[in-house]
Parts: sequence; C-alpha cells; structure tokens
Amino acid sequence: MALKFTLEDKLEAVNGYLQGIKSYTTLAQEFDTSTSVIMNWVKQYELHGIEAFNKSYTSYSVEYKLDVLRYMNDNGTSPNETAVIFNIPDPSTIRKWRRVYEKEGIDGLQSRKKGRPSMKKETKKSIPPKGSVEELQEEIDRLRMENAYLKKLNGLSSKQGKITKQDKAQVVYELRNEFPVKSLIKLAEIPRSTYYYWVKQLGRPDKDAELKSVVKEIYDEHQGCYGYRRIRDELANREYKVNHKKVQRIMKELGLKSLVRIKKYRSYKGKVGKIAPNILERNFKAEKPNEKWVTDITEFKLFGEKLYLSPILDLYNGEIITTIGSRPTYSLVSDMLEKSLERLTGDEDLIIHSDQGWHYQMRQYCQVLKEQGITKSMSRKGNCYDNAVIENFFGIMKSEFLYLNEFENINHFKQELEKYMDYYNNKRIKAKLKGKSPIQYRTLAQQAA
Repeated sequence: MALKFTLEDKLEAVNGYLQGIKSYTTLAQEFDTSTSVIMNWVKQYELHGIEAFNKSYTSYSVEYKLDVLRYMNDNGTSPNETAVIFNIPDPSTIRKWRRVYEKEGIDGLQSRKKGRPSMKKETKKSIPPKGSVEELQEEIDRLRMENAYLKKLNGLSSKQGKITKQDKAQVVYELRNEFPVKSLIKLAEIPRSTYYYWVKQLGRPDKDAELKSVVKEIYDEHQGCYGYRRIRDELANREYKVNHKKVQRIMKELGLKSLVRIKKYRSYKGKVGKIAPNILERNFKAEKPNEKWVTDITEFKLFGEKLYLSPILDLYNGEIITTIGSRPTYSLVSDMLEKSLERLTGDEDLIIHSDQGWHYQMRQYCQVLKEQGITKSMSRKGNCYDNAVIENFFGIMKSEFLYLNEFENINHFKQELEKYMDYYNNKRIKAKLKGKSPIQYRTLAQQAA
C-alpha cells in the first residue's frame, strides 16, 4: 500500500534538501520512500511553492487530460517531469491516462462514477420484426454506409496503392457526421484506439511538410528518375539529414516511384576476328581514373529510323564519353575510341572491356589498343553479367532520358541526348560516389591527392 505523507512531511524533506543538509538518498531512507518521490517534491515546490502540496482531489476534464498527454508527447517529457510541470500530485495518474488512452481512445479518459456499478439491467435495443419497414430501413442505412465508405476508400486506393489503418481512420472521420462512428469503425475493422489516435493527428500541422516539398522538388527536377536512395543523398547535399527509410515512406505517401528499364541492342555476329579472354572477371572496382574502361553499343528507334550510341564508361567514377551514328559501323567505335584516348597521359595501365561484338574483334580495333599499350578484355559469349555496369548505364539512360521526353526530329533528339550526357556526368549524383556526380567525385579525388 502506498504511504500517505502529510504536508509537514513534504516540507521537511524539501527544506532538508534545499538547505543542503541532506541528500535525496538520505531523505528517501528517512521517509521510507524512493529518491524519485523526494525529487518530485523538490521540483514541485520550486515551480509551484507550498501550493504544490495543498492539492485537494480534482476531477480533471477530458480536455485537460489530453493537454497533459499532448505536452508529454510533443516535448518528450517523462510522466514524473510532466506531473511536476502540471502540478499533478502522483505521476502514476498520468501513466494511467496514457495507458487508457492508448487502449480506449478519448472515451477512456471520461470520468467514471465511483462505487459499485448499477445492477439494473441495460435495456437492449429492440430488434425490428423481420420484413418490417424498420428492418428494411436499417438495411438501407447499412448499405448506404458501406457504399459511402468503400467509395472513399477506393479513391484513396487508386492514388497510392496499399490502404493503411490511417487511411481507414481518415475515411471514418470524414463520414462521422453522416453515419454512427461505432458502426463505421466496425466496418473499417480497426480498433477504436487506432481511430482516435489518428483523429488526434489530423488536427496537427504536418511536421514533414517542408521535407515532402523538397523531396517532390528533387523528384521533379530529375524527371522522376531518382529512387529513395539518391533522393536521400541529394537531401544530404542540401543539408537535410534524413534516414533513407523516412525518404522511402514519404515517397510512398506522395505516390513517387522510379522507372523501369528495357533490353538493349545485341551486336554479336559470331567469330569474325580475334577474341580476348575475360581479364576483368567482373571486378568492376577501379582505384583511379583511366584504370578500367567498359564499352558497348545500344540502339534507339525514332521516327522510323535507327540510331546507335557507343559509349566508354570509366569504372572509377562512372564518367561517360559517347559517340552516336545512324549505322552500327566500325567508325562508330573508332570515333568513340579516338575521343576517349585523348584523356590518356601515357602513364596508365589501362584495361578496356567489351562483349564479343564484331566491332571489338576487328583487326583495326585490336591494333589501336596494342599501339596504346591497352589490355583488351571480353565478356564470355552470351553472358551479359560480365559487362553489367555498361548494361546498367543503358537501362538508366533509356529510362531517364528516352522514355520521359518527346522529340521533334532526329536532330532534336541528338541535341537533347548531348544535354543529358552533360547532366549525367556533371550533376546526376550516385550513392556509391558518396552523393556526388562523376565529375565532382573525380575532381575532389584529384584535389585530395
């Protein structure tokens, strides 16, 4: 049984501590209680004076209880600290309010009459006779309620996919003036406490409103191509420290999704020249620029014509050099190779990896690599995973550029492709590059060296 302390007891303990005569532990031992009780007395006295101990029994209103719980939730205070601030004699009172609210919602905070419950039998609602007008009316009202509920719920479903308990609580709240809340909660199959919890949240400002706006801005700026990881990295670049799971949740709430990729052009025509072994062996990590390059060709179909893109990708930072042509001839590869070799200083020990496409088997291609002291590596026949990085680039480029834009003609397409490649190298961030673009990453690394 809890001990009852008089006003004199509490004042004696408080004065003993405030005058520096005794510690919390000593006082707790003298009064046969815990140190937390003594600490509460001192804090209550410091905030409210002697009035803190003259508190008589009070019947707290539902609104007051909600204010106390809301303050504790918003400020992260403990029941003990909250009891001191609101001058509530016993912190266990607040713990009880919180427990009841979580279980029963606002209804649980209503004051109940003391004493034994009345033994009178509750009058049950009369059941209308089968086939009567009253029964038919009840059935009509039930069907109206179900129809209204499902209509609103389906509207939410079409916008964001999966329906959550929060969505159901919101629908119940919107229909509360038209149908009984108890019946709506039963129809929604959610606990009453869940409903009242979300009702409480509906009236509050969205604490993530600014973050949602920035996430949407980044998503739109990159034409819907950023997933939650790269949006998280871009947020970090803008000095927003957010966990990737929160970004994922916000994108889900806003209905933002990244795009899908498709297959690429195949240039294998059998053995027409010299095949090289797979020296790279899927080791796609490079320690410095111009150490490992990968290359391939992809195809576009526009305005009844075909265009072919031949890029080289540096595995150090994913930087791209490209050429484009209307036919997949060897000149497409040789032009790309010539542009790429301009970057070399002559001190590199470079490996260039490709598939077994006929361009890379040709004598001219092999001769150029030999003259430059470049080691040639090739994927195994029919194994796209051996050149997965360039395959991944093609998927990203088509998803982010080709399928999101409309082009007036071939020349317009080439102009926009050039802009996209500039964006890809200079602005498009990557998680594995610590949230930097390829050129930003290479520049910072060179400055650090």
